[in-house]
Amino acid sequence: MEAIPSDTQRAAADGGFNFLTPEAWKALLSPYSHVVLVANSEAVDFERLRSELPETTLYVFFNNVYKVLDEAFTGHAVLIARSGVMGANIVHRREAADVLRFFAGDDFLGVVNIRASPEENFSEESGFKGARTRHLDLTQMLGDLYPTGKIATSGFAMALWLADLQLPGKILLAGFSAKRSEKWKVFDVHDWTFEQIFLRLFARMGSISMMGGVDASPYSALAKRFPQVPPIEIAMTAAEVLSERLHNANGQIDRLMSVTKSIRAIEGFFRRFKPKTRKQRFLEKSKE
Repeated sequence: MEAIPSDTQRAAADGGFNFLTPEAWKALLSPYSHVVLVANSEAVDFERLRSELPETTLYVFFNNVYKVLDEAFTGHAVLIARSGVMGANIVHRREAADVLRFFAGDDFLGVVNIRASPEENFSEESGFKGARTRHLDLTQMLGDLYPTGKIATSGFAMALWLADLQLPGKILLAGFSAKRSEKWKVFDVHDWTFEQIFLRLFARMGSISMMGGVDASPYSALAKRFPQVPPIEIAMTAAEVLSERLHNANGQIDRLMSVTKSIRAIEGFFRRFKPKTRKQRFLEKSKE
């Protein structure tokens, strides 16, 4: 575990929470030449990452790492544990032990329990099965930035926070495709379109780097083919075509909703008999 200078570390708050100052975070993360955020996505080419990046790379994993890891990880790593209303998701779902078994040794920096929305709550360090735990509140950073009614993904929140730290190392995003796969779903509570636009603009500014998605953009080829056309005209033309395609897709979705109306009614009827989840019981109890 990297030592934190005593003059930059904030004392642990009441309730078993451990917060650091921005200076302390920077001191902890500055020794690494690269900080790689590894998305829980099939788009991650992990063998390529390990072969192309130096041993001074810090790998940042998120929640259920078994989506990208098949065996214990050897190398510098940190686990981001996202919170929900009942605390860290891997804690209240009793998954902490299953996730943390992938990490061991002095190269594991421990767990960073984050929250990105005011409704989310931290879990105490004791819930992470003995792993060194720090807490990071990103609600203020995202408050006026993220679209209303949606919640930022952990990867987006961490990418933005790391960029603001202005670390000497390079920040790299791996597997941030925002695409639904056959194995893992994409949650609708996040604004994937906003995040992809933001991250790609960040990448083009040089604040971060992305493996795939930016350099391979087909629209960059249009700019090369039509150098006399201003970039804004290419963007507006692309938006016009995408708008027409979306309009046509919405028409097909309306037809599909009409055809499946009776099926959805039957499903809604039987859902009333489904037992309440732990989260639903927790929310009901908290309102009493």
